[in-house]
Amino acid sequence: MTISEVSQLTGLSKDTLRYYEKIGVIPEIGRSKSGIRNYSEYNLKCIEFSKSMRDLGISIDSIIKYIKLYKKGKNTINERKSILINERDLMQIHFNDLKIKLEKLNQKLEEKDFFN
Repeated sequence: MTISEVSQLTGLSKDTLRYYEKIGVIPEIGRSKSGIRNYSEYNLKCIEFSKSMRDLGISIDSIIKYIKLYKKGKNTINERKSILINERDLMQIHFNDLKIKLEKLNQKLEEKDFFN
């Protein structure tokens, strides 16, 4: 598939796809003899995985590490799981911080004078 076809299929811009290739989110994109990108099923799998992880708030660095480990095979499953557990733990910390801030804001809204 060409970059235009992949862009249309995934909803990601061509610039985003090029950036993902540059930083290693999409590894080993084939090229035609004239240099046109030729995305494989594996490339599409990486793109869809990356997109779903980004939608969950997972960092690009963690996605890159995960994909590199995935390429190494099934013996990296514990390391890959560890990456996702770490991201989940960071998300939980962020969620707890937001809960505290929300409670404080709600307390302020209950006061007659918001400036105190």
